[in-house]
Amino acid sequence: MTQPSALVIPAGIHAGLKAHLFPGDGCEAAAILLCSRSPGARKRLLAQRLISVPHGDCAIRTPDYISWPGRYLEEAIDRGEGEGLSVVLVHSHPGGLFAFSHVDDESDAVTVRALHAAYEADHGSAIMMPSGAIRARTYLDGIATDFDLVIIPGDDILTFWVDRDQNQRAPVAFTSEMTAQNDRLSVLVIGASGTGSPTIEQLLRLGFGRVVGVEYDLTEFKNLNRILNATIADAETEMPKVQVMLRAAESHRGQGVFVPVERSIFDREAVLAGADCDFILCCVDTLEARYVADLMGSAFLMPVIDMGVVVPTRQAPARTVIADVCGRIDYVYPGGSTLADRGVYTPEALEAEYLRLHAPDVHREKVKEGYIKGMAEEAPSVISLNMRASAAAVNELLARLYPFRHEHNSGYARTFFSLAAAEEDYTAEGKFKRGDEVELATGAREPLLGLPALGAER
Repeated sequence: MTQPSALVIPAGIHAGLKAHLFPGDGCEAAAILLCSRSPGARKRLLAQRLISVPHGDCAIRTPDYISWPGRYLEEAIDRGEGEGLSVVLVHSHPGGLFAFSHVDDESDAVTVRALHAAYEADHGSAIMMPSGAIRARTYLDGIATDFDLVIIPGDDILTFWVDRDQNQRAPVAFTSEMTAQNDRLSVLVIGASGTGSPTIEQLLRLGFGRVVGVEYDLTEFKNLNRILNATIADAETEMPKVQVMLRAAESHRGQGVFVPVERSIFDREAVLAGADCDFILCCVDTLEARYVADLMGSAFLMPVIDMGVVVPTRQAPARTVIADVCGRIDYVYPGGSTLADRGVYTPEALEAEYLRLHAPDVHREKVKEGYIKGMAEEAPSVISLNMRASAAAVNELLARLYPFRHEHNSGYARTFFSLAAAEEDYTAEGKFKRGDEVELATGAREPLLGLPALGAER
């Protein structure tokens, strides 16, 4: 599949852009986006900063024309050149025309040429409709090329496709139209084991056009009771788990849909492979992997869905009994609360995990009780619990892309379920206290994700 080119705009910037471009007077308004680029092969610009052109500084503002001072273009060049950021000039179409006019073409011929004369990058322009829909394009050698997709990841994930009418509603969830749109989207799945294998299976069956699976581990006999499509022969030959997923994927989706990455996510090549995707589903039980997923979500403007399951136990007279059977699903979007803000991991816990990984005897005992706390179990029979959490995580992604809940998605930032208590609780995004401001859309800036271990020099 040829991956669609995309302009990704955080929900906060999109809301600020819409408020500025449509002040209520029915006249055009202008702004500028400074954008980084994802480090992968796909053309994917990431809106990092917004420069609003004050309405009062514009020489002319009418319902179908605007003229604004060149000093704001100079400001964008000054800010963007040092970091190699692309400049995207945005103006509103109050009348709702979801196309560039001949006036827009003539204006770009002057302004975009000036941008390229200042420094080379993927400079371009965009228009916004009153609905918030955006159409964008970049220029190469004076020739305009439309972005296939403008995507806004927030409580809902808004998708504006260049070949669809901006007034057309998103496909209805669980229909063949949803499957057709999924074919144009891509997902990074971190982990291909207990929750990862059913997650990959679902995404493939739901029609996602590219699923990148990152997993370094090999198939063992103890895995056969909870990894879909794994066989005795795979355990005997210690087949990489991602190769098991690949074989199954090709049997019903053909070649090129599932991309196996036999590495740890804390590896530069794995991060680069995942940077081309639209979303992340984190299916691991290590804090380090969740930390990297958190960083990738912010750096590459990718929503992250993280899941975890656990079976805590307690001691009763003469035996160990199940205290609970529970799972957690977190939906995190760029600019919202992070997994760190929600306490999924802490610096202290990350450090402790690192030490355990370098003390094999201690770590071995921790792995034995990875699912069932308080009981050493090499081959826990937890596939039903894993699939419950995996299905909830995949449905969370669908709910954001194709809203079907009776209430707004903002109320479901975290889902916690207890099978023992037959309960399911939800936490709204606004209930989480955000920590220090996280820099968004750093893109290909080195070292990747700000981590020296992922730097190009390595």
